[in-house]
Amino acid sequence: MTVLESLKLATEYLEKHSIENARLNSELLLSDVLNCKRFELYTNFDKPLKESEIQKFREYLKRRAIGEPVQYITGKANFYGLEFIVTPDVLIPRPETELLVEEILNCYDHNLQLKILDICSGSGNIGITLAKFFENSIIHCIDVSEKAIEIGKLNAQRLNFKNVAFHKIDILTQKPIEKNYDLIVSNPPYVSESKKQSLQKEIRLFEPHIALFVDDELKFYRRIIELTDEFLVSGGKLFFEIDHNQAMNVKSLMIVKNFTNIKIKKDLADLNRIISGVKSI
Repeated sequence: MTVLESLKLATEYLEKHSIENARLNSELLLSDVLNCKRFELYTNFDKPLKESEIQKFREYLKRRAIGEPVQYITGKANFYGLEFIVTPDVLIPRPETELLVEEILNCYDHNLQLKILDICSGSGNIGITLAKFFENSIIHCIDVSEKAIEIGKLNAQRLNFKNVAFHKIDILTQKPIEKNYDLIVSNPPYVSESKKQSLQKEIRLFEPHIALFVDDELKFYRRIIELTDEFLVSGGKLFFEIDHNQAMNVKSLMIVKNFTNIKIKKDLADLNRIISGVKSI
């Protein structure tokens, strides 16, 4: 069976199981099986697959057909030009979160020596990406999940960024290990438990609930904003990814704590997605 024949059959199989973007999914999975770039499939359409490759591809397709995300099947995800290891213990990095990073990058001179705190760091995609662009800065990443911390450390080591460190901390009951941060950023859990059934099965059934769902959508925002009194320097900046329905509520919490220059940025779907503000001096 050739590459082209395999892709054709795989696409038909995934379409029968109502998988969106079946052809793209097939290409991503097959390129992982063959350990090549996706575009290389198009220059090797006539290449025959080995039996072991066919068997691995079939197993991948079975997993995708029941809804398991491609990123968990291949064990990797791209974020802001970097490739991260991901497992079901961490959220899959998303394009919306790239907007959060981009907003931060546009606010600072990249040569500055900043002290940055990434709360609810997951795979480390935010903190590590900031470590890449702010080479002279120190980034601390914290998460309640020991397994997420392990993945974050592994990603930092694999990508060879030494200016980022990971610590297991439950931000709801504990405090960061240091003070005087110039910048605090967080993409915390913000999906209400009541909305769980409305989500895609790929998210609902496979991604870690601890990183997604909360009984109170403002719980993490409220706690983190309270902690800025003690842990964010005067004139320091706070950045959040938010649920579009909670933008005004999070803004109100920031106003109460005397944040100024509060900005709300929309995502590609024209929904409120990023909020930032400056701690009053």
